[in-house]
Amino acid sequence: MFLRISPVFLLIFLAAPAAFPQTAPWKPARNVEIVVGVGPGGGIDRTARFIQKILQDQRLVEVTATVVNKPGGASTIAQAYLNQRAGDAHIWEITSTSLLTNHIIGKSAFGHKDFTPVAMLYDEYIGFLVRQDSPLKTGKDLLNLLKTDPESLPIGIAAAAGNTNHIAAGLAAKAGGGDVKKLRVVVFGSGGESMTALLGGHVGVVTTPSANAIPHLQAGRMRVLAIAAPARLEGALAVVPTWKDQGENIVVANWRPVVGPKGWSPAQIAYWEDVFAKLTRSDDWKNDVARAGGVNHFMNSRDLTAYFDAQYAQFRSVLGDLGLAK
Repeated sequence: MFLRISPVFLLIFLAAPAAFPQTAPWKPARNVEIVVGVGPGGGIDRTARFIQKILQDQRLVEVTATVVNKPGGASTIAQAYLNQRAGDAHIWEITSTSLLTNHIIGKSAFGHKDFTPVAMLYDEYIGFLVRQDSPLKTGKDLLNLLKTDPESLPIGIAAAAGNTNHIAAGLAAKAGGGDVKKLRVVVFGSGGESMTALLGGHVGVVTTPSANAIPHLQAGRMRVLAIAAPARLEGALAVVPTWKDQGENIVVANWRPVVGPKGWSPAQIAYWEDVFAKLTRSDDWKNDVARAGGVNHFMNSRDLTAYFDAQYAQFRSVLGDLGLAK
């Protein structure tokens, strides 16, 4: 038996999809909150406010955006605030490597898997600084001393044990064959305090994001033995050798990613990926990152998820050697 279909019914059937259009791509419908886990004036806060300016000036979003400071608790206050809004893509945080390290050392109950990775923005690679008159002339000199007599070399870091400055020192000790647990690390409240201590001879070396080295390098007060970057940096730091230039595979960055609350949809992720890809291609962004000694480094959500996992494993290994992993 064959079923005869009326031509009129067939026309109605074929036209039916037009009555049920596909869902439009997601976009924000109200103010966007850019959450920062520190008070106004810090490095991450400055980055957030510059992002806010570019978003508005270049009309990368059609709604307003405001910076919301939630300082305290090693960013746990900001993270708790973020995760009260599961599934809401009108709120996201500019964060740093502390997202991983604070979880590893037990300072925070939140880890990278508690958030939606959105995009990586840029890297600040860690430099190893000494005074201009230091007897340490090369990275190799530093590694030899860390192997033979690590307790004779106080290493200044800021602003907390277990961060990437600390990890960089640990990786250098491991690369030189030294005992990581014998490192003599002095923790200062800020990068400025660690620099003052170095200039005053209270520590022998400081590990710090490369941007902090620029004014001291240009003034001739300090030398940078090595940068823990995969390739030579540009600008004022172009004269500084990397660890790779000196035969050691030491790469450590204090990076700046964007994360959202849990539960974002693929459409929400895709929208913000596109926005941040455009932002990091803008000349204003590139110029600002370069002036600060950073390296522009966009990474989408999928790649950032894998990167977080790899960095977490590396950081946990080093922090375990340092006796800090929980």
